[in-house]
Amino acid sequence: MKLIVGLGNPGQQYANTRHNIGFKILDLLNQNLTQSDSWESSQKNHSLIFKLKDIIFCKPQTFMNNSGDAVVSLQRLYKIEPTDIWVIHDDVDLEKGKIKIQKSGGSAGHNGIKSIIEKLGTQDFIRWRIGVGKPIDKQFQETADYVLENFSKDEQSIINSSISTSAQSLQFALDHDLLATMNKYN
Repeated sequence: MKLIVGLGNPGQQYANTRHNIGFKILDLLNQNLTQSDSWESSQKNHSLIFKLKDIIFCKPQTFMNNSGDAVVSLQRLYKIEPTDIWVIHDDVDLEKGKIKIQKSGGSAGHNGIKSIIEKLGTQDFIRWRIGVGKPIDKQFQETADYVLENFSKDEQSIINSSISTSAQSLQFALDHDLLATMNKYN
């Protein structure tokens, strides 16, 4: 059993923000795999989920800083090993559009990842880090302000391509092993 988690914030006001790239990627993967928008609400697990065979796809509805609540709830319910949890999230330390798949690691200041590490009690889960770049505009004094802004029109084509490639990489990983996926997409 695998748990694939796309990180983001619930609510229309956050739908197109940098922080919600994990939601966007899972939405595209859902459409590719099911030819529909088949998310169902799981209030007891604080998530929107869809299931395919032995895979649970999850968009936590806890807001980013409490993502670990949703992840650990599903992890315990389905008795999923942390190494079988894949988390897709934005990363300001990566160039816009770049994808980096890695096994384990710290939070690097990402509050969603920090919450998951704290709740699971381990760093040993897989990350799909999606580059959103660092702010170059002086208006963004805090990283939190930057990741809660929408992508600009100039960024949109790079991000759309990254979302598409990320969804493809996840689908590839489901059909192949993780090392082959890392070799192909990193």
